[in-house]
This record gives sequence, structure tokens and C-alpha cells, in this order.
Amino acid sequence: MTSRGIYITANDKVMDHAIACLNSIRAHDPSIPVMLIPYNDDYHQVAEVLGRDYGVEVYPDLEFIQRLSENLHGIFGEGFFARPNQFRKQACWFGPFDRFLYIDTDVVVFSAIAKVLDCLDNYDFISYDYQHRGGIRNVFAPAIIEQGVFTAAELEDMFNCGFWGSKKGLVSEQDLYDTFAECAAHPNYFDFSEKTSDQPIINYLILKRMARRFNLVRQPGGGPGNWAGSPHFVQEGMTLVDPNVNKPLDYLHWAGYRIQPGCPYWDIWAYYRYLRDPDSRPAEVPVAVPSPMKTLSRKAGKLLSRLSK
Repeated sequence: MTSRGIYITANDKVMDHAIACLNSIRAHDPSIPVMLIPYNDDYHQVAEVLGRDYGVEVYPDLEFIQRLSENLHGIFGEGFFARPNQFRKQACWFGPFDRFLYIDTDVVVFSAIAKVLDCLDNYDFISYDYQHRGGIRNVFAPAIIEQGVFTAAELEDMFNCGFWGSKKGLVSEQDLYDTFAECAAHPNYFDFSEKTSDQPIINYLILKRMARRFNLVRQPGGGPGNWAGSPHFVQEGMTLVDPNVNKPLDYLHWAGYRIQPGCPYWDIWAYYRYLRDPDSRPAEVPVAVPSPMKTLSRKAGKLLSRLSK
């Protein structure tokens, strides 16, 4: 039987994010295996909590992660990447799951999210976002187009590296080293201006080496968005609906945001953070009451979605 599971990366610094993420995963799927790839050596506290409360296991070969990480950094040279440890998530290709989903911990899910792995019956790589709608910024530089490295159609498959899925063994360790060497030889292909690290390189890897790829926002009827920076979602309880396609969101990703009071959809994140232990919710983290304006905007959104049917 093919094994499937979810990988996350975390350390003790993002304990709250990891708890919110796992609370949301377990609320919708109590049994899907989840495995922690340590972001750095300061992971023992988060590993203990996630293991005790959610059955999360630590990646079995930490020496491999360290070797892979050091080799990948070395190709570009020390100090080139703002957050080089993001590349540790590439250990996904070599872990125990035959089919895997990688999820950043600044994500909460609203469904049994591992169901998206069913798409790997027909594809080798899946993503689920509208990153491509924003153009090549934060991934590639204009040289990638000017020099014909990718076609316009290929660039439509750019994706956000905070949520993606694939199959074990489709990328070898040598594939990673070769791809990094290609990228290091052409740093002008990439946009690192906003301190992204893994996203430009991994997009290059997938667009070059993975032909059977699918973005779930291209599902029949269109897929819902999932970026917390999108203001048009309609909140229904602690879930969200995308009125553009009249479908509920499968997940929400706070990419580029500091998750704190006042950030988009803060009440949803706080709900999942304290889902298991609501009595521990600090007094300064109030349970959000929708403002009259928010309630009005929800009703307007619902009305517009009905009218657009």
C-alpha cells in the first residue's frame, strides 16, 4: 500500500505557528502521518510538543538533512541566501512517504488536506495557489524571459513553496546539486530582492525537471484562493469562502505576514492556536466579534456570489 503523509519544517521559535497548523490538520484528519524536518538544531521543544499532542515524528535521518543542507549552501557560497535553512524541506523527496504534501507552519487548513494527494494519480507534482497571477516577481528576473529559459506557458506554472506535493524519489540528490549548480551559474535569472531563498531555485527545479505538474486552482470551475493577503474572502464561522469561485478554502497561508493581532484573518489563526486548550488563551488575545462593517461585507459578498451564479 502506498504511504502518504505531510512534512513540515519548524523549530522552537515557531512553536505557536506549529501548534495552530497541527490543530487545524488534526481537526479535519486525526490520522494522517505528519513528520517534522527540523529547521535548525533548536527544535527539541517543538518536537516534544508535536510528538506528544499530535503524533508528529521527527525525520529519521538528520545526518542526511545536514549533509544535503551544507552541500546546497556550498554551491552558492556562504551568505548568499537570506534563509538558507529553507532548503532543508528538500529532504521531502527522500523521506518515508511515497506521496507527500509539504506545508509551511504559517498555514491552517480547513479540510482533510491530504486528499489533494489523490491528484498524484495523474500528475507528479501539485501546487495550489495563484502565485503566477502576480507575474515573475519574487521568483524570477526578466532575464529568464529575455533569454528564453522558460516559455510564457511554463511560467504560468510558478508556485508558492509553502504548499506543494509530489512523490518520493522523483528528484535525486544529484538532481538537486546539478540544478543548484545551474542556478549558481546564472544568478541573474532570479529575484532575491525581497529575501526569498528557496522559492526561486525550487521553481526552477520543478519547471525544468517535472513535466507532469498541476496547480489545483485550475480544477474544474476554478479553485479557491488561499493567501491571507486576499481581502475578498467571506468568513463563515472559522472558515472562509472564495466568492470568486463560490467554493470554501482548503487552507490559508500567511505568506509575507507576521501573524499577530491586526493581521489579516487573525481571529481564525488564534482560534486554531488555542483550539485544544482555549482556557490558556491569553487575555490580550480576545475572541473576535465581527464588526458591523465586517458583517455587512460578508452579507454583501454572499449576495454578490448568489447574483454571479
